[in-house]
Amino acid sequence: MFDTLAFAAEASSAVTSAGGLFIRNAWIIPVIPFVAFWLILFFGKKMPKGGAEIGIASVGIAFVLALCVGVNWIDHRDNFSLEADHAVVAEQDAELSAEGHEGEETHEADAVASDEADTSQEQGSAEDTAAGHVEAHPTVAVGNSVPWLQSGGEVFSVGFLIDGLAAMMLIVVTLISLLVLVYSTDYVSGDRRYTHYFAFLSLFTASMLFLVIAENTLQLIVAWELVGVCSFVLIGHWWEEKPNSDAALKAFLTNRVGDIGLLVGVSVLFFAAGNTFNIAEINTRALSGEISHTALLVASLCLLAAVMSKSGQFVLHTWLPDAMAGPTPVSALIHAATMVVAGVYMVARLYGVFWDGFSIGGSSINPLAMVGAITLLFGGALAFVQRDIKKVLAYSTVSQLGYMVLALGVGAWTAAVFHLFTHAFFKAGLFLGAGSVSHSVHGFDMKSDMGGLRKFMPKTFVTFLICSFALMGLPPLAGFWSKDEIFVGTGGWGLFGGTGGSGSYTLMLVMGMAGAALTAAYMTRVIYLTFFGEFRGRGEPHESGPRITVPLMILSFCGVVVGWLNLPVRMQVVPDGWTERFGHFVEPVAAYFPSSEVGFSHGEPSWSLAVASTLAALAGLGVAFAYYFVKVEQRSTAEHTSLTELADGPTSRSGVAAAGYTVLINKYYLDHLYTDIIVGGTKGPVADGVKWFDKEVLDGTVDGVGRGAVAAGSVVYNTIDQGVIDGIVDMAGLASTAGGD
Repeated sequence: MFDTLAFAAEASSAVTSAGGLFIRNAWIIPVIPFVAFWLILFFGKKMPKGGAEIGIASVGIAFVLALCVGVNWIDHRDNFSLEADHAVVAEQDAELSAEGHEGEETHEADAVASDEADTSQEQGSAEDTAAGHVEAHPTVAVGNSVPWLQSGGEVFSVGFLIDGLAAMMLIVVTLISLLVLVYSTDYVSGDRRYTHYFAFLSLFTASMLFLVIAENTLQLIVAWELVGVCSFVLIGHWWEEKPNSDAALKAFLTNRVGDIGLLVGVSVLFFAAGNTFNIAEINTRALSGEISHTALLVASLCLLAAVMSKSGQFVLHTWLPDAMAGPTPVSALIHAATMVVAGVYMVARLYGVFWDGFSIGGSSINPLAMVGAITLLFGGALAFVQRDIKKVLAYSTVSQLGYMVLALGVGAWTAAVFHLFTHAFFKAGLFLGAGSVSHSVHGFDMKSDMGGLRKFMPKTFVTFLICSFALMGLPPLAGFWSKDEIFVGTGGWGLFGGTGGSGSYTLMLVMGMAGAALTAAYMTRVIYLTFFGEFRGRGEPHESGPRITVPLMILSFCGVVVGWLNLPVRMQVVPDGWTERFGHFVEPVAAYFPSSEVGFSHGEPSWSLAVASTLAALAGLGVAFAYYFVKVEQRSTAEHTSLTELADGPTSRSGVAAAGYTVLINKYYLDHLYTDIIVGGTKGPVADGVKWFDKEVLDGTVDGVGRGAVAAGSVVYNTIDQGVIDGIVDMAGLASTAGGD
């Protein structure tokens, strides 16, 4: 039985052990696919569907339970009662006392948590009023824990922490995973490791769910590494081909670089926060000023390294496009709902640390925002020169993750999490759509294997088009609402009254607008090369079966409607009572999250900004449309062929364009830096130098000492022992003999 939380008494974390039935038992959700992993491994090959039915059933049950947790949370968020909390705690105390536990201490712990809930309610009311939100309620997270291990007199717990962020992620991860599993039954049908594939998809899902509900940073590290191990296995699923195994190793090793930062950052926070790994406690102490700014800055920089590797931020993003070596459903799961969003989720969960460490409030630039903005533009530029449709989407993911990190860096927490939410659906739809196309044409090269597929694959075409427009941020699709909220959160508009926000990040706003135009341009290119013109591949393309197209329809539908869950206030689109529902239920209003007292505030929506962001996207779309759908199409018709580019395009007329294209096609030479210079140098000149030092210096020194010892021994033996000592003895003997005579 779970003990009530001890850490609730330690500080004003506003965490309670009282919650709905499904919230109190949310730990079961990751356990179900974890158990399914073992069942599939041991019994999958004996099952009629090769173990796929176990994986689908387990994740389906987890999805239903996640929905129930979400419903419970909505009720808890709006109807939390301190009196009811005391009653539940008293009942738990009685049960614990009957089992021989000291219920009085538990009651005291939750009483402190309840008192702090009053404080969080007052803070939340002030904040919601300032931001134009509807009536506020205390967002009291629900958690429980049990002792895990003891070291040096410290007892460390394992448990779960459920709030709006965790509830939302549980729903997203389980839904995307369920659709991917159903899709995979067709896509990998007949694969030699079919059972193995579904087993590790189940473990992958379980690992991400464990990370989502982690109560402390130790649990987060364990789940973080489990996600990495599963991605290594799934990326290298077809390991017989060397590029696939190389890609898996590259992902694994690149992530190890950033994971060093995670370990160091967590260690710094443990000691700085008073020997605790508890996430709510660390955030609370960071925001209350109990942790020095220097310690928070060091920890934030270290944790940022982990985010850069896991969430594909520039310059540690290079593993992510190569991860396309795995099956397409794996790519969809990695890029939409699991591995790559783990870093973003970690920042959102430890936001109190980053908020104070990087001085986000009231600033205009910081490392988090800058890394996100650079990633947004550099990743999007790389997407424009790819031939492989999956690699275009991979670099698109890098760019969109940049948006999320940028939003967190400028103080737009809800906007970042909302974009994570919307992006999961339309990006999963795009990847699975790319898989549907490749399944039909048996290839991924848009220029040589595709073209004109809208006539052969109408369902895939329509769903891909919807998800593409959502990614571009065109209204009224999901991506428009989440991207616009990020722009509002920068606080850098300043036109017709401005947007407010937690800072004045004008540069981030400009880079975000440029990224919107770039996104629309490269996705227009993908749509033309894949679905328009004449078919350039071999064979007869055909529409995919229902196990592939139905998940596409569900995801494209979500790409249309999920953005309406957080419609902005005062935009006269819908009544205010229907606005910002997502932020109301997901954004914490508690002591472990920044409040207005530390400068956290929401920007005010602006029609002018919404129009400007839409025009930026339309500008990128228009330029690409004019090039591909007009110029390339006209040249193709005139020459009776199916062109993909113009021979006399910009790169042939401009030296600057040609140089830029060369840089992009070589991916900023980062792979050359890592593989040829760093790794190659380590394996080559550095290794040769170390070998020379070992043989010539170390071994030479040892050999020289040995030779010197032999020479010294010879001198001692031949000269001193034989010549001097023995000579003296012999002379003494001769003298004695002579004297005796």
